[in-house]
Amino acid sequence: MVRPGKEAPMTNNPEALRSPGTTEVRRDHRLRDGVDALGFPLIPLTLRKSRRIVTMRKADNSIGEERAGPPRLALICAARPAISPVDYGGNVMSRIRGLFVSSLDGHLHRAAHVGGALLALTLSASLWQGSAAQAQETQIIYPGSMAVTGFSGTIIPNFDEGLPPGVDPVDETFIDATRATLRVFDVSHLGGPAAGQLVNTPPPFEVTAEQIGQVFGVTYDDGVPWGIPNLYAGATSLHGIRIVTPDTDDDGRPERQRRGAAGATFMDGQFGTENGGGPGTIWKIDGITGQVSKFSDIDTNSGPGIGNLTFDPSHRQFFASDLDTGLIHRIDATGALIDSFDHGVAGRPAHGLAPVADDGSVMDIQGAAFDSEDPDSWGYTQDERRIWAVSYHGGRLYYSVGEQSEIWSVGIARDGTFAGDPRWELTVKADKDYAVTDIAFDNSGFMYLAQRGPVENRYDYSQFADSGKGEVIRYFRENPDDPETESVWVEVPQEYAVGFPQGNRQSAGGLDLQYGYDADGNLDTSVCTQTLVNTGDKLRDNPALAEQLAAGGPLAVHGVQITPKELVKPANVPPFGSWFVDFDSYFQDPEVEGHVGDVAVWHPCEGRAGYYEEIPGGYLPPFYPPDFPPPGNLPPCLDVDDVQYYCTPSGLEADLYLHDHAGFGGDSIKAQSRTPGVGVTTRQSHAPGKPYTIDITGHYPGDTVDVGLCFYRKSDKDKGGYYPCCKMTLPLRTPAVSCER
Repeated sequence: MVRPGKEAPMTNNPEALRSPGTTEVRRDHRLRDGVDALGFPLIPLTLRKSRRIVTMRKADNSIGEERAGPPRLALICAARPAISPVDYGGNVMSRIRGLFVSSLDGHLHRAAHVGGALLALTLSASLWQGSAAQAQETQIIYPGSMAVTGFSGTIIPNFDEGLPPGVDPVDETFIDATRATLRVFDVSHLGGPAAGQLVNTPPPFEVTAEQIGQVFGVTYDDGVPWGIPNLYAGATSLHGIRIVTPDTDDDGRPERQRRGAAGATFMDGQFGTENGGGPGTIWKIDGITGQVSKFSDIDTNSGPGIGNLTFDPSHRQFFASDLDTGLIHRIDATGALIDSFDHGVAGRPAHGLAPVADDGSVMDIQGAAFDSEDPDSWGYTQDERRIWAVSYHGGRLYYSVGEQSEIWSVGIARDGTFAGDPRWELTVKADKDYAVTDIAFDNSGFMYLAQRGPVENRYDYSQFADSGKGEVIRYFRENPDDPETESVWVEVPQEYAVGFPQGNRQSAGGLDLQYGYDADGNLDTSVCTQTLVNTGDKLRDNPALAEQLAAGGPLAVHGVQITPKELVKPANVPPFGSWFVDFDSYFQDPEVEGHVGDVAVWHPCEGRAGYYEEIPGGYLPPFYPPDFPPPGNLPPCLDVDDVQYYCTPSGLEADLYLHDHAGFGGDSIKAQSRTPGVGVTTRQSHAPGKPYTIDITGHYPGDTVDVGLCFYRKSDKDKGGYYPCCKMTLPLRTPAVSCER
């Protein structure tokens, strides 16, 4: 068995294709205004949590009913579950999934009702800011924190008063707005080696549906200035669309509607309307206090919602995919919409495809054409232009398109705008043409994709996606590139075993990378992006393995699978090399599908954990502009002695060791890219004799990037006006290994 956090010595593992060279980890712990030498706020990566105080509200409602025809059970007692919270973590209230109603052959299976839980957290950490340490009384996000979205559950309001004869309980079942649709888990201690078991976690921090409605996509920002990130979540239709009309039977409840009707509105808890939210809302959860606020609003979205979100740390901006129009919106750090990119019109022609403009369809819940059980009536843009996942990496925005999913990317220019250079990356090879709803990259350049089954919306809340066939796969670039293949990525991806049911394809459409874990299941923050986390349905439900699985906890687990990333198939089949976390710790609902959504992990990399790579044959000689040599026939003023590369949290970094053999006396450089689509920035100037550091984004690993340099004396520049500058262009052959983000 491979220990978590260690790479398996597999001869067919493409991670072994990294270019040769020595690995060196360099760290500079010098303080400068409360940040390290890299400009990152100082914060310990192993902060421990203080005791959490949990206040719970109980409910225990049951009722029997007799009526003509087959007997129906209107509600089963929401009693204490058979699994002790001491055994499998969480609290009693959090393990009740809420009221769930499922109709089968005219019989109502069951319904469970429980009130929400008021969760108060008292956490503390000392943080550096400026030149002094400032204490924070609370904190909800730590390195390794795992945010998961999912359906909040259902309830029959005032059910203790009973239902009149002849009333179908399903018609009186509503979203439980008091329960959580987003939870932040502490998964720093998994309790032992991976053995396919359910993990005991502390009670998570929760955000309820009445605060933000139903959400799917989640992302973090960079934590500036405190070193603690904020969390962002986008409104979704992937957990169903529910509409109501005003109460007409005086029972104190609105009337549920399957079809569009005059006066219809979205059900409470659908889009966080109590806080001014709608289907285009992006919510912000403060990483220190947990306070919820509306961050941004795409007010043209009529109901389909947001596909997914990503944060660009290089320009401190966000990107959000709009399922209504097919646009990718660019949003600044304050939540203001800046501009957008239209793949259907501007992207498709780059691959020889005809442009497809949005057809203008919208979700009209008051129109007769709307059917809550037919997603084709919800106003989604056409499949050819429908953007699901977005992920910023290496100076480019990667995104997925359509059900027969294609992966594309577009460059992000130095000023943060769309570079106008869309390119087709690959067409996903999977058994089913399912949408890719999440994309992530590790610090070796592997691209991870999660599928989610087609959108469903059962009236009884049992199913939101066609589960059981969605895959989690990863691609890596061909090394060297095969000219016979259309893509620079390998043709056949590697696949992960997700869940124990037959086929091991239980993906619910969310994934991210996590730090490594040691042999005892403890988080190791010194190892970045070593573990894959992904969401899934029915993760431990396999009757053929029931006896073996019983020792590891309940079988009906809808939540997250945690797997060392090297365990691709055929390894880890069935996935006893993984750990599992349930979204809401309620284990009596094996039949539900699509109730879990996305997952995001806060995993900043400490220091300059990177690599140094020798370039075979040395470095290409610099070349100089046509006006060289300068008057006086002097030799070129600058030469290159060495170049060293490092992976940093913001991408590839190069240290240039330059030789002023002409005695120019320069002490500073400016750098800019001479290669279209590639960004090059100078981090800061240095004293003579020190390396000059530049950042490179938007390139393919192994590409040659032309870097224009201006070598000058700072004292000349400080005088103002024109100052002498030695100009040259340096061709840099970048390493054949990508850096994360």
